[in-house]
Amino acid sequence: MQMDPILETIDAALKRKGLSDAAASKLAVGHPSLIKNLRMERKGEKRYNLPALQRLSEVLDLEFYFGPPRSAGIAPSTTVAGEQFDTVARYDAAGAAGNGRINLDGPPIDHLAFSKRWLAQNGISAGDSVLINVSGDSMEPAFYDGDLVMIDRRKKIIRSGQIYAFHDGDELRIKRMEVIPDTAIILRSDNPKHSTEHRTGNAMNDISQNILGQVVWSGHTWI
Repeated sequence: MQMDPILETIDAALKRKGLSDAAASKLAVGHPSLIKNLRMERKGEKRYNLPALQRLSEVLDLEFYFGPPRSAGIAPSTTVAGEQFDTVARYDAAGAAGNGRINLDGPPIDHLAFSKRWLAQNGISAGDSVLINVSGDSMEPAFYDGDLVMIDRRKKIIRSGQIYAFHDGDELRIKRMEVIPDTAIILRSDNPKHSTEHRTGNAMNDISQNILGQVVWSGHTWI
């Protein structure tokens, strides 16, 4: 019997993340039976709940996509001492609590190399990621002014407690987000000196539709 390609992808991601069916299901939809139900056949056919699959893809660091064939972003690669590295583009842009600078349309100012193995283990696509600097103190102690952060632009579905870069009017901002389904998006600063923001209605939709991506790595300069 031929294996379902969706379940094959899920099984590989579960192994990579070290999660059981029940644990991943609970993270995705709040109950442990999602993947168990996906494995069950009804009248010889698989029936998928697409919103649930989308949430599961975020938990498993998988891309959720349905449409014409497309090519993934291709990152320049190099080899050092026999190990392969992909490079991530760094742009002259900064994310902040306010007055963030946006300049992602032009060419990158340089590239940083990351181990292909490390990127794969963390479900990060170098070609779909960018590096920008942090401006301001609103996310201390997670990030300090001038720190470098990597943003995976594939990861745009908000998962509560994670940190995202997003366009807010003319500003590029970085905040920890929480979602109250169909009610509000909460923008939190890790630094208690900065107030929490609640966005509802159209303002909530504006945030969710203008996510640049999830922050998946940061680097701090000590000099």
